[in-house]
Amino acid sequence: MAGARLVRLTGYCLAGIFAVVGVVFLVIPAHVLAAFNWMAEGLGWPVTTTEPHTLFLALALGYMYVVTLLAWQMARHPEVRIFPWVLVQAKGASAVICLGLFVVQEQYLLYLANFVVDGAIALLVWWLCLRANATTAAAPASGTGAPAGDLPRAAG
Repeated sequence: MAGARLVRLTGYCLAGIFAVVGVVFLVIPAHVLAAFNWMAEGLGWPVTTTEPHTLFLALALGYMYVVTLLAWQMARHPEVRIFPWVLVQAKGASAVICLGLFVVQEQYLLYLANFVVDGAIALLVWWLCLRANATTAAAPASGTGAPAGDLPRAAG
């Protein structure tokens, strides 16, 4: 893994960003969607619903909570590779799903933007923490592809 100090800083920064985005989704979900619709209209792309109380809100808040927690734990425990590994999986899955929806469903700007942002975050965390030449590479756990290693122990 890259230097613990850089991993900590990255983890704390990502945790803060994810937490803020989650709060924005909670407080002004219709405004978030309306902002993307405004940009999409300018590009001549289709617009999405701006109904704020949809399954989108519940899933977005749950997802942002989980990725915030993963980034926070990555920052607190830079030597534990499972936190960045799961964060890369979450962000990578989100990016690929959005790209797929953009291609096969509707060409919503929101899908493309999420593909770019989450894909970039997944690549950044992978490069910083998990790439093959990382200094503390751990062997994969049996059959999962997840890095081996102990989770931090609870104090007390």
